[in-house]
Amino acid sequence: MFLEQLKYANEDWRPLIPEWGEINAPIMGVNLGEYVNGQTDLDTALGNAKSQIEDVMKRAGYYTTEEERYAPYAGETIVVSWPSLSHFEKAKKLIPEFEKETGIKVEVDSIQYMNMRDKQVLEMSKPMGQGGYDVVSWVIFNKTEYVNKGYLTPLAPFFTNAKLADPDYDPEDIVPAYLKSGSDVGGRRGYLSGPTDALYGVPFGAETSIMAYRKDIFDKYNLEVPSTYDELLKVASFITENEDGMYGMTSRGSSNHHIVHAWLLHASPFGASIFDDKWNVTVDSPEAKAATKTLKAIIDNSPPGVTSWGFGEEANAFLQGESAIFIDTLKIAAMSRDPEQSLVDGKVGFALHPAGPAGRSSETGGFAMGIPSNSAHKEAAFLFIQWMTSKRGDRMIVEAGGDPIRISTMSDPELQARFPEYPVILEQLKYANENWRPLIPEWGEINAPIMGVNLGEYVNGQTDLDTALSNAKSQIEDVMKRSGYYTWANYTPPQ
Repeated sequence: MFLEQLKYANEDWRPLIPEWGEINAPIMGVNLGEYVNGQTDLDTALGNAKSQIEDVMKRAGYYTTEEERYAPYAGETIVVSWPSLSHFEKAKKLIPEFEKETGIKVEVDSIQYMNMRDKQVLEMSKPMGQGGYDVVSWVIFNKTEYVNKGYLTPLAPFFTNAKLADPDYDPEDIVPAYLKSGSDVGGRRGYLSGPTDALYGVPFGAETSIMAYRKDIFDKYNLEVPSTYDELLKVASFITENEDGMYGMTSRGSSNHHIVHAWLLHASPFGASIFDDKWNVTVDSPEAKAATKTLKAIIDNSPPGVTSWGFGEEANAFLQGESAIFIDTLKIAAMSRDPEQSLVDGKVGFALHPAGPAGRSSETGGFAMGIPSNSAHKEAAFLFIQWMTSKRGDRMIVEAGGDPIRISTMSDPELQARFPEYPVILEQLKYANENWRPLIPEWGEINAPIMGVNLGEYVNGQTDLDTALSNAKSQIEDVMKRSGYYTWANYTPPQ
């Protein structure tokens, strides 16, 4: 009976706001008591309760206007750490509007994103109030490390502060996969959705993977857009062999974070992963080997020099017409329309990330924004994050040439007509895998130093597949042992 009743439990039966203690017994308790004890009539009791509750809510800021929300922080200056990537460069165009509306001044420190972590850690590890940043944007594989080391401020206290929180913010409109992968920490495995997770950031510059392809080349040869990896490799090989000056694919291939990103991008549809559910290392599984061979085939059908490429070079090969198919972040869509970056505007189509033997899947990556624990301007920093990621801010980002994080933005018919990738992205997000990359604090030791080196040796012909993956497995196991991941498995309770 108890389990059956819980199906109907109403989590909103009582308003568990910070002010409930002032409302509960002192107002509702007193007025309801006077009515049931015959001391007053019903209308008077409830009318008095309403008036007294409204006074509490006004003092707490629930009816705060926008001007009142920003006024206490006008004149403050916040420093924002952003990567020097296209989305964030476009977002800078919005800052003057934010400063005009709020009176809060914003300074942006733009850093090459692979060098961003070291500077952020340096600033966030300083004593309270002495750090150089009030807002940091992180690559999502740094989120668990930042929380684990106490560098980030939980955002719940801000979203529950009526004087700060925008009642129209609508967090449920943010793409759930983005929110979970980039901003939640503490759930299942320490970084996935689960009862113990907590919010430390908001997605900004978030992404999932899609396929971009040259419509004109596909039309020229009457090629079908591939929906599986088998079809993809056949089409890529055909284009490489038949189209002069063009290769079928483009990829990241540099023996560091980039080749690991590429491997994980294709591993997920093959059912491969770094770990199983018990933290056993599985990089040498049959599924992992098949994914690694596929990565090698993609690199073999990419332009010369690909084994030294990061995202920028990978994207540039597609944008400059050297490659016909791009499978990676959705950021390629906005970039393909930018005349400063692209020669292929109007020639690009978008489709779902191809399905592998394990079905359809895609990454959830990119960036999120949060507040360092040692910031001296946390409230102003929150207001900046909230403004930038609001429904209005999200649409302004799109108009400036950036990437949206909200379902409502990508579902807007007017915007879909202008940005044909939006319907594809919404469909692709149904298959987004929040566990495509293990976002544990030790990922920095595993990512480039182990997986990057061993995958690089394989694709560059310096070692064979089995040796590369076996070496990676052994080295990852050493990291996991030192970090204590197998401690519980060896624990024997006292007799």
